[in-house]
Amino acid sequence: MVERSAEVSRKTKETEITVSLDVDGAGKSDISTGVGFFDHMLDQLSRHSLIDMTVRAKGDLHIDDHHTVEDTGIVIGQALAKALGERRGIMRYASIDLAMDETLTGAAVDVSGRPFLVWNVEFSSPKIGTFDTELVREFFQALSQHAGITLHVTNHYGANNHHIAETCFKAVARALRAATEPDPRQPDAIPSTKGSLKG
Repeated sequence: MVERSAEVSRKTKETEITVSLDVDGAGKSDISTGVGFFDHMLDQLSRHSLIDMTVRAKGDLHIDDHHTVEDTGIVIGQALAKALGERRGIMRYASIDLAMDETLTGAAVDVSGRPFLVWNVEFSSPKIGTFDTELVREFFQALSQHAGITLHVTNHYGANNHHIAETCFKAVARALRAATEPDPRQPDAIPSTKGSLKG
């Protein structure tokens, strides 16, 4: 399989973001977005997907975290799509139920080229520390749209909002890891009857 890495930069009046990633990494991350809780979640995404990831984001945090979180999702998604290329030789589908203490969250992914997010996650508080819990969905919406993946995330149960958010990132990470793994039975094939995973 060819090298699956990419770097993408995006600059707007609201944010300036650069992401480099390697799908076939070891889960090493170097994250700096200015949003502490979000940095922690992206560390989890990298570590449990085994995607090496460097993220540098500067945003209008004097307003709120929204633009920084959403736009980081856009750029990570674009970098992932670029790194995967034709998506040749991948497993394509994966799902997992991931437990963390009292919380259980499921993620299912189709690296299909067709972006879609189904989000069945509710938080009992609008904030985790200073972080808006609604931004967890915003991140995954941007990621799925720009990576070209179908993503379903369901929190089955949980009491602690930090745990709920963290299991979302960890479950998606593990599903992405499995779905983007090389398929030893068809290493050169695009896993689609259409012959394309470009949407």
